[in-house]
Amino acid sequence: MRWNRWYSFRSYIRSSLWVVPFVALLLYVAAIRLVYLFENWTQWLTLWPWEVAGTQRMLETIITMTLTFVVFTFGSLLVAIQVAGGQLTPRIIATTLLRDNAIRFTVGLFIFTLLFATGALARLDATVPHGISAIAALLGFLSIAAFLYLIDYAARLLRPVSIILRVGESGHAVIEEVYPAPAKTDCSHPELITCTGSADRIVCHQANSAVVVAVNMAALVALAERTDSIIELVPKVGDFVGTGEVLFRLYGQDLPPDSVVTALVAFGPERTLEQDATFAFRIIVDIGIKALSKAINDPTTAVLAIDQLQRLLCFVGGRHLLGDEVRGKSGKLRFICRTPNWEDFVQLTFSEIRLYGAENFQIARRLRAMIEYASQILPNDRRPALLAELDLLDRMLERTYVVPEDLALARTPDSQGLGGAAERTSGASEH
Repeated sequence: MRWNRWYSFRSYIRSSLWVVPFVALLLYVAAIRLVYLFENWTQWLTLWPWEVAGTQRMLETIITMTLTFVVFTFGSLLVAIQVAGGQLTPRIIATTLLRDNAIRFTVGLFIFTLLFATGALARLDATVPHGISAIAALLGFLSIAAFLYLIDYAARLLRPVSIILRVGESGHAVIEEVYPAPAKTDCSHPELITCTGSADRIVCHQANSAVVVAVNMAALVALAERTDSIIELVPKVGDFVGTGEVLFRLYGQDLPPDSVVTALVAFGPERTLEQDATFAFRIIVDIGIKALSKAINDPTTAVLAIDQLQRLLCFVGGRHLLGDEVRGKSGKLRFICRTPNWEDFVQLTFSEIRLYGAENFQIARRLRAMIEYASQILPNDRRPALLAELDLLDRMLERTYVVPEDLALARTPDSQGLGGAAERTSGASEH
Protein backbone atom coordinates (compact mmCIF):
# COMPACT_ATOMS: atom_id res chain seq x y z
CA MET A 1 0.00 0.00 0.00
CA ARG A 2 1.32 3.44 -0.94
CA TRP A 3 2.29 5.75 1.91
CA ASN A 4 -0.48 8.30 1.38
CA ARG A 5 -3.19 5.63 1.27
CA TRP A 6 -1.83 3.93 4.36
CA TYR A 7 -1.71 7.29 6.16
CA SER A 8 -5.29 8.12 5.16
CA PHE A 9 -6.48 4.65 6.19
CA ARG A 10 -4.78 4.92 9.59
CA SER A 11 -6.20 8.40 10.14
CA TYR A 12 -9.69 7.18 9.21
CA ILE A 13 -9.47 4.26 11.63
CA ARG A 14 -8.36 6.55 14.46
CA SER A 15 -11.30 8.91 13.94
CA SER A 16 -14.03 6.31 13.35
CA LEU A 17 -16.40 5.45 16.16
CA TRP A 18 -17.55 2.12 14.68
CA VAL A 19 -14.14 0.41 14.60
CA VAL A 20 -13.93 -0.68 18.25
CA PRO A 21 -17.53 -2.01 18.35
CA PHE A 22 -16.81 -3.96 15.17
CA VAL A 23 -13.68 -5.44 16.74
CA ALA A 24 -15.82 -6.35 19.76
CA LEU A 25 -18.11 -8.29 17.42
CA LEU A 26 -15.15 -10.26 16.07
CA LEU A 27 -13.89 -10.91 19.59
CA TYR A 28 -17.31 -12.24 20.55
CA VAL A 29 -17.23 -14.78 17.71
CA ALA A 30 -13.94 -16.16 19.05
CA ALA A 31 -14.78 -15.79 22.77
CA ILE A 32 -18.13 -17.58 22.71
CA ARG A 33 -16.58 -20.63 21.07
CA LEU A 34 -13.61 -20.57 23.40
CA VAL A 35 -15.64 -20.45 26.62
CA TYR A 36 -17.92 -23.28 25.46
CA LEU A 37 -14.83 -25.28 24.53
CA PHE A 38 -13.59 -25.02 28.12
CA GLU A 39 -17.04 -25.29 29.72
CA ASN A 40 -16.29 -28.77 31.06
CA TRP A 41 -13.44 -27.31 33.10
CA THR A 42 -15.95 -25.24 35.12
CA GLN A 43 -18.18 -28.09 36.23
CA TRP A 44 -16.76 -27.71 39.74
CA LEU A 45 -18.37 -24.26 39.96
CA THR A 46 -21.48 -24.89 42.08
CA LEU A 47 -22.00 -21.40 43.48
CA TRP A 48 -24.34 -20.28 40.68
CA PRO A 49 -27.64 -19.59 42.48
CA TRP A 50 -30.17 -19.85 39.62
CA GLU A 51 -31.63 -22.64 37.59
CA VAL A 52 -32.59 -22.48 33.93
CA ALA A 53 -35.55 -20.10 34.34
CA GLY A 54 -33.63 -17.64 36.53
CA THR A 55 -30.58 -17.73 34.26
CA GLN A 56 -32.80 -17.09 31.24
CA ARG A 57 -34.38 -14.02 32.85
CA MET A 58 -30.95 -12.74 33.84
CA LEU A 59 -29.61 -13.08 30.29
CA GLU A 60 -32.72 -11.42 28.87
CA THR A 61 -32.27 -8.54 31.33
CA ILE A 62 -28.63 -8.11 30.30
CA ILE A 63 -29.59 -8.09 26.61
CA THR A 64 -32.30 -5.46 27.14
CA MET A 65 -30.05 -3.39 29.39
CA THR A 66 -27.03 -3.30 27.08
CA LEU A 67 -29.20 -2.60 24.04
CA THR A 68 -30.66 0.38 25.89
CA PHE A 69 -27.16 1.52 26.82
CA VAL A 70 -26.03 1.40 23.17
CA VAL A 71 -29.08 3.32 21.89
CA PHE A 72 -28.84 5.90 24.67
CA THR A 73 -25.09 6.36 24.19
CA PHE A 74 -25.23 6.90 20.44
CA GLY A 75 -28.34 9.09 20.66
CA SER A 76 -26.86 11.24 23.40
CA LEU A 77 -23.52 11.42 21.63
CA LEU A 78 -25.10 12.72 18.43
CA VAL A 79 -26.98 15.42 20.35
CA ALA A 80 -23.87 16.33 22.35
CA ILE A 81 -21.77 16.59 19.18
CA GLN A 82 -24.32 18.93 17.59
CA VAL A 83 -24.52 21.13 20.69
CA ALA A 84 -20.76 21.23 21.24
CA GLY A 85 -20.09 21.88 17.56
CA GLY A 86 -22.61 24.72 17.52
CA GLN A 87 -21.46 26.39 20.73
CA LEU A 88 -17.71 25.88 20.31
CA THR A 89 -16.59 24.94 16.77
CA PRO A 90 -17.41 22.10 14.34
CA ARG A 91 -13.68 21.32 14.09
CA ILE A 92 -13.75 19.57 17.46
CA ILE A 93 -16.00 16.77 16.15
CA ALA A 94 -13.38 14.92 14.11
CA THR A 95 -10.33 16.10 16.05
CA THR A 96 -11.60 15.47 19.58
CA LEU A 97 -14.93 13.75 20.10
CA LEU A 98 -14.76 10.96 17.53
CA ARG A 99 -11.17 10.11 18.53
CA ASP A 100 -12.02 9.68 22.22
CA ASN A 101 -11.02 6.16 23.23
CA ALA A 102 -13.08 6.15 26.43
CA ILE A 103 -16.30 6.50 24.43
CA ARG A 104 -15.25 4.00 21.78
CA PHE A 105 -14.13 1.28 24.21
CA THR A 106 -17.19 1.74 26.41
CA VAL A 107 -19.48 1.22 23.42
CA GLY A 108 -17.31 -1.77 22.47
CA LEU A 109 -17.93 -3.29 25.92
CA PHE A 110 -21.69 -2.80 25.50
CA ILE A 111 -21.66 -4.53 22.11
CA PHE A 112 -19.55 -7.44 23.39
CA THR A 113 -21.79 -7.93 26.43
CA LEU A 114 -24.93 -7.77 24.30
CA LEU A 115 -23.65 -10.38 21.88
CA PHE A 116 -22.23 -12.63 24.59
CA ALA A 117 -25.50 -12.65 26.54
CA THR A 118 -27.42 -13.30 23.32
CA GLY A 119 -25.14 -16.21 22.44
CA ALA A 120 -25.42 -17.67 25.94
CA LEU A 121 -29.22 -17.38 25.86
CA ALA A 122 -29.41 -19.07 22.46
CA ARG A 123 -27.37 -22.02 23.76
CA LEU A 124 -29.26 -22.37 27.05
CA ASP A 125 -30.83 -25.85 27.33
CA ALA A 126 -32.00 -28.10 30.16
CA THR A 127 -28.83 -27.50 32.17
CA VAL A 128 -27.26 -24.23 33.23
CA PRO A 129 -23.67 -23.58 32.03
CA HIS A 130 -22.36 -22.13 35.27
CA GLY A 131 -19.13 -20.69 33.95
CA ILE A 132 -20.68 -18.99 30.93
CA SER A 133 -23.55 -17.61 33.01
CA ALA A 134 -21.07 -16.19 35.51
CA ILE A 135 -19.09 -14.51 32.72
CA ALA A 136 -22.30 -13.00 31.28
CA ALA A 137 -23.30 -11.72 34.73
CA LEU A 138 -19.84 -10.20 35.22
CA LEU A 139 -20.01 -8.49 31.82
CA GLY A 140 -23.46 -7.14 32.71
CA PHE A 141 -22.12 -5.72 35.96
CA LEU A 142 -19.17 -4.14 34.13
CA SER A 143 -21.53 -2.64 31.56
CA ILE A 144 -23.60 -0.97 34.28
CA ALA A 145 -20.45 0.47 35.85
CA ALA A 146 -19.14 1.59 32.45
CA PHE A 147 -22.45 3.27 31.60
CA LEU A 148 -22.44 5.25 34.86
CA TYR A 149 -18.83 6.22 34.23
CA LEU A 150 -19.64 7.26 30.65
CA ILE A 151 -22.41 9.60 31.79
CA ASP A 152 -20.03 11.36 34.16
CA TYR A 153 -17.18 11.32 31.64
CA ALA A 154 -19.27 12.78 28.82
CA ALA A 155 -20.59 15.55 31.09
CA ARG A 156 -17.02 16.52 31.97
CA LEU A 157 -15.71 16.09 28.43
CA LEU A 158 -18.22 18.47 26.85
CA ARG A 159 -17.35 21.39 29.11
CA PRO A 160 -15.55 24.15 27.17
CA VAL A 161 -12.50 23.97 29.44
CA SER A 162 -12.15 20.22 28.79
CA ILE A 163 -12.46 20.60 25.03
CA ILE A 164 -9.98 23.47 24.90
CA LEU A 165 -7.54 21.61 27.15
CA ARG A 166 -7.77 18.51 24.97
CA VAL A 167 -7.09 20.51 21.81
CA GLY A 168 -4.21 22.22 23.60
CA GLU A 169 -2.70 18.86 24.57
CA SER A 170 -2.97 17.64 20.98
CA GLY A 171 -1.42 20.85 19.68
CA HIS A 172 1.42 20.60 22.18
CA ALA A 173 2.18 17.05 21.00
CA VAL A 174 2.10 18.10 17.33
CA ILE A 175 4.45 21.02 17.93
CA GLU A 176 6.86 18.76 19.78
CA GLU A 177 6.81 16.27 16.91
CA VAL A 178 7.09 18.79 14.07
CA TYR A 179 9.66 21.02 15.83
CA PRO A 180 11.71 18.62 18.00
CA ALA A 181 14.74 20.88 18.49
CA PRO A 182 14.83 23.79 20.96
CA ALA A 183 15.24 27.32 19.66
CA LYS A 184 18.72 28.44 18.67
CA THR A 185 20.24 31.83 19.46
CA ASP A 186 19.11 33.09 16.09
CA CYS A 187 15.42 32.21 15.91
CA SER A 188 14.76 33.90 12.59
CA HIS A 189 12.88 31.94 9.96
CA PRO A 190 14.94 31.60 6.76
CA GLU A 191 13.44 33.09 3.65
CA LEU A 192 12.09 30.82 0.95
CA ILE A 193 14.79 29.63 -1.41
CA THR A 194 13.63 29.72 -5.01
CA CYS A 195 15.46 27.70 -7.60
CA THR A 196 16.95 29.61 -10.49
CA GLY A 197 15.24 28.97 -13.76
CA SER A 198 11.98 27.25 -14.50
CA ALA A 199 11.03 23.85 -13.19
CA ASP A 200 12.07 20.87 -15.29
CA ARG A 201 8.76 19.22 -14.57
CA ILE A 202 5.51 20.33 -12.93
CA VAL A 203 3.36 17.75 -11.18
CA CYS A 204 -0.31 18.63 -10.84
CA HIS A 205 -2.91 17.20 -8.47
CA GLN A 206 -4.99 14.77 -10.53
CA ALA A 207 -7.29 13.39 -7.83
CA ASN A 208 -10.37 15.04 -6.32
CA SER A 209 -9.96 18.40 -4.65
CA ALA A 210 -8.78 17.96 -1.07
CA VAL A 211 -6.64 19.36 1.74
CA VAL A 212 -3.00 18.44 2.25
CA VAL A 213 -2.99 16.75 5.67
CA ALA A 214 0.49 15.18 5.80
CA VAL A 215 3.77 14.97 3.93
CA ASN A 216 6.44 12.28 4.19
CA MET A 217 9.29 14.75 4.25
CA ALA A 218 12.01 12.22 5.06
CA ALA A 219 11.03 10.03 2.12
CA LEU A 220 10.91 13.02 -0.25
CA VAL A 221 14.38 14.13 0.83
CA ALA A 222 15.70 10.58 0.39
CA LEU A 223 14.05 10.38 -3.03
CA ALA A 224 15.67 13.65 -4.08
CA GLU A 225 19.04 12.35 -2.84
CA ARG A 226 18.77 9.17 -4.90
CA THR A 227 17.82 11.03 -8.08
CA ASP A 228 20.12 14.04 -7.46
CA SER A 229 17.19 16.41 -7.87
CA ILE A 230 15.31 19.14 -6.01
CA ILE A 231 11.66 18.66 -5.07
CA GLU A 232 9.50 21.68 -4.26
CA LEU A 233 6.12 21.16 -2.60
CA VAL A 234 3.95 24.10 -3.63
CA PRO A 235 1.07 23.96 -1.08
CA LYS A 236 1.61 23.96 2.67
CA VAL A 237 0.25 21.32 5.01
CA GLY A 238 -3.34 22.42 5.58
CA ASP A 239 -3.76 24.07 2.15
CA PHE A 240 -6.68 23.21 -0.12
CA VAL A 241 -5.61 21.86 -3.52
CA GLY A 242 -8.02 21.72 -6.41
CA THR A 243 -7.95 19.23 -9.25
CA GLY A 244 -5.36 20.26 -11.82
CA GLU A 245 -3.54 22.69 -9.52
CA VAL A 246 0.24 22.57 -9.18
CA LEU A 247 1.41 20.18 -6.45
CA PHE A 248 5.16 19.79 -7.08
CA ARG A 249 7.90 21.51 -9.03
CA LEU A 250 10.84 19.24 -9.83
CA TYR A 251 14.35 20.40 -10.73
CA GLY A 252 17.07 18.13 -12.14
CA GLN A 253 17.89 15.68 -14.89
CA ASP A 254 17.01 12.24 -13.52
CA LEU A 255 13.63 13.11 -12.02
CA PRO A 256 11.47 10.57 -10.14
CA PRO A 257 8.11 9.47 -11.63
CA ASP A 258 5.07 11.57 -10.80
CA SER A 259 3.30 8.65 -9.13
CA VAL A 260 6.20 8.09 -6.73
CA VAL A 261 6.26 11.75 -5.68
CA THR A 262 2.51 12.16 -5.26
CA ALA A 263 2.34 8.96 -3.20
CA LEU A 264 4.25 10.76 -0.44
CA VAL A 265 1.53 13.38 0.14
CA ALA A 266 -1.66 12.47 2.01
CA PHE A 267 -4.93 14.29 1.37
CA GLY A 268 -8.15 14.52 3.31
CA PRO A 269 -11.48 16.36 3.36
CA GLU A 270 -10.38 18.75 6.13
CA ARG A 271 -7.36 19.82 8.13
CA THR A 272 -6.12 17.58 10.92
CA LEU A 273 -3.86 18.00 13.93
CA GLU A 274 -1.41 15.29 12.95
CA GLN A 275 1.17 17.44 11.09
CA ASP A 276 -0.53 20.84 11.00
CA ALA A 277 1.00 22.78 13.89
CA THR A 278 -1.15 25.87 13.30
CA PHE A 279 -4.45 23.98 13.25
CA ALA A 280 -4.58 23.68 17.04
CA PHE A 281 -4.22 27.47 17.23
CA ARG A 282 -6.97 27.79 14.61
CA ILE A 283 -9.41 25.61 16.57
CA ILE A 284 -8.81 27.40 19.87
CA VAL A 285 -9.05 30.83 18.23
CA ASP A 286 -12.35 29.79 16.63
CA ILE A 287 -13.68 28.80 20.04
CA GLY A 288 -12.52 32.12 21.49
CA ILE A 289 -14.01 34.38 18.83
CA LYS A 290 -17.30 32.44 18.81
CA ALA A 291 -17.51 32.97 22.58
CA LEU A 292 -16.99 36.69 21.93
CA SER A 293 -19.81 36.92 19.40
CA LYS A 294 -22.80 39.07 20.31
CA ALA A 295 -25.09 36.04 20.17
CA ILE A 296 -23.11 34.07 22.78
CA ASN A 297 -21.24 36.80 24.71
CA ASP A 298 -19.14 34.48 26.88
CA PRO A 299 -15.79 36.23 27.46
CA THR A 300 -14.82 33.83 30.25
CA THR A 301 -14.68 30.97 27.73
CA ALA A 302 -12.55 33.20 25.52
CA VAL A 303 -10.17 33.73 28.46
CA LEU A 304 -9.91 29.94 28.82
CA ALA A 305 -9.00 29.79 25.13
CA ILE A 306 -6.33 32.46 25.61
CA ASP A 307 -4.86 30.42 28.46
CA GLN A 308 -4.20 27.53 26.08
CA LEU A 309 -3.04 29.87 23.32
CA GLN A 310 -0.46 31.29 25.71
CA ARG A 311 0.75 27.79 26.51
CA LEU A 312 1.06 26.82 22.84
CA LEU A 313 2.59 30.13 21.74
CA CYS A 314 5.25 30.04 24.45
CA PHE A 315 6.03 26.42 23.63
CA VAL A 316 6.37 26.96 19.88
CA GLY A 317 8.35 30.13 20.56
CA GLY A 318 10.91 28.05 22.39
CA ARG A 319 11.33 25.59 19.48
CA HIS A 320 13.52 25.82 16.41
CA LEU A 321 11.07 26.49 13.58
CA LEU A 322 11.83 24.73 10.34
CA GLY A 323 13.05 26.69 7.37
CA ASP A 324 11.62 26.43 3.89
CA GLU A 325 14.60 24.44 2.61
CA VAL A 326 15.76 20.98 3.62
CA ARG A 327 19.23 19.74 2.72
CA GLY A 328 20.32 16.16 2.33
CA LYS A 329 23.29 14.37 3.86
CA SER A 330 25.53 15.78 1.16
CA GLY A 331 24.61 19.34 2.12
CA LYS A 332 22.83 20.04 -1.17
CA LEU A 333 19.37 21.54 -1.32
CA ARG A 334 16.91 18.67 -1.80
CA PHE A 335 13.44 19.70 -0.66
CA ILE A 336 11.56 23.00 -0.53
CA CYS A 337 8.32 23.43 1.39
CA ARG A 338 6.54 26.35 2.98
CA THR A 339 6.15 26.22 6.76
CA PRO A 340 4.70 28.77 9.21
CA ASN A 341 7.17 31.21 10.76
CA TRP A 342 7.05 32.90 14.15
CA GLU A 343 5.09 35.90 12.84
CA ASP A 344 2.45 33.54 11.45
CA PHE A 345 1.92 31.96 14.87
CA VAL A 346 1.76 35.35 16.59
CA GLN A 347 -0.73 36.84 14.13
CA LEU A 348 -2.91 33.74 14.28
CA THR A 349 -2.92 33.90 18.07
CA PHE A 350 -3.73 37.57 18.54
CA SER A 351 -5.29 39.22 15.47
CA GLU A 352 -8.87 37.93 15.47
CA ILE A 353 -9.28 37.75 19.23
CA ARG A 354 -7.98 41.30 19.53
CA LEU A 355 -10.37 42.47 16.80
CA TYR A 356 -13.46 40.91 18.37
CA GLY A 357 -12.52 41.17 22.03
CA ALA A 358 -10.70 44.47 22.58
CA GLU A 359 -13.92 46.09 23.76
CA ASN A 360 -14.16 43.56 26.59
CA PHE A 361 -12.10 44.21 29.74
CA GLN A 362 -11.36 40.54 30.31
CA ILE A 363 -9.94 40.00 26.84
CA ALA A 364 -7.91 43.22 26.69
CA ARG A 365 -6.30 42.55 30.08
CA ARG A 366 -5.68 38.87 29.38
CA LEU A 367 -4.06 39.57 26.00
CA ARG A 368 -1.70 42.11 27.55
CA ALA A 369 -0.76 39.67 30.31
CA MET A 370 0.01 37.01 27.70
CA ILE A 371 2.18 39.36 25.65
CA GLU A 372 4.14 40.51 28.67
CA TYR A 373 4.61 36.95 29.94
CA ALA A 374 5.75 35.64 26.55
CA SER A 375 8.16 38.57 26.17
CA GLN A 376 9.77 37.66 29.47
CA ILE A 377 10.38 33.95 28.88
CA LEU A 378 11.03 33.73 25.12
CA PRO A 379 14.30 34.52 23.31
CA ASN A 380 15.00 38.11 22.30
CA ASP A 381 14.40 37.38 18.63
CA ARG A 382 10.78 36.53 19.40
CA ARG A 383 9.99 39.87 21.05
CA PRO A 384 9.55 42.24 18.05
CA ALA A 385 6.45 40.41 16.82
CA LEU A 386 5.02 40.41 20.36
CA LEU A 387 5.71 44.11 20.82
CA ALA A 388 4.04 44.84 17.50
CA GLU A 389 0.92 43.07 18.76
CA LEU A 390 1.09 45.05 21.99
CA ASP A 391 1.22 48.27 20.00
CA LEU A 392 -1.80 47.21 17.94
CA LEU A 393 -3.67 46.35 21.13
CA ASP A 394 -2.92 49.78 22.64
CA ARG A 395 -4.04 51.61 19.53
CA MET A 396 -7.29 49.65 19.40
CA LEU A 397 -7.96 50.28 23.08
CA GLU A 398 -7.48 54.01 22.57
CA ARG A 399 -10.15 53.96 19.86
CA THR A 400 -12.52 51.77 21.90
CA TYR A 401 -12.47 53.33 25.39
CA VAL A 402 -13.42 56.99 25.69
CA VAL A 403 -13.45 57.24 29.49
CA PRO A 404 -9.86 57.48 30.84
CA GLU A 405 -10.66 55.24 33.81
CA ASP A 406 -11.94 52.52 31.51
CA LEU A 407 -8.87 52.84 29.32
CA ALA A 408 -6.57 52.50 32.33
CA LEU A 409 -8.52 49.43 33.50
CA ALA A 410 -8.31 47.82 30.05
CA ARG A 411 -4.54 48.42 29.91
CA THR A 412 -3.86 46.60 33.16
CA PRO A 413 -2.40 43.12 32.53
CA ASP A 414 -4.38 40.40 34.26
CA SER A 415 -3.79 36.67 33.89
CA GLN A 416 -7.39 36.01 34.97
CA GLY A 417 -8.95 38.57 32.66
CA LEU A 418 -10.63 40.61 35.35
CA GLY A 419 -10.14 40.08 39.04
CA GLY A 420 -6.49 39.21 39.52
CA ALA A 421 -4.19 41.90 38.21
CA ALA A 422 -1.02 40.62 39.91
CA GLU A 423 1.92 40.70 37.50
CA ARG A 424 3.34 37.42 36.33
CA THR A 425 7.06 36.99 36.39
CA SER A 426 9.41 34.74 34.54
CA GLY A 427 9.36 32.44 37.53
CA ALA A 428 5.83 31.37 36.68
CA SER A 429 5.00 27.83 35.78
CA GLU A 430 6.80 26.48 32.74
CA HIS A 431 4.96 25.91 29.52
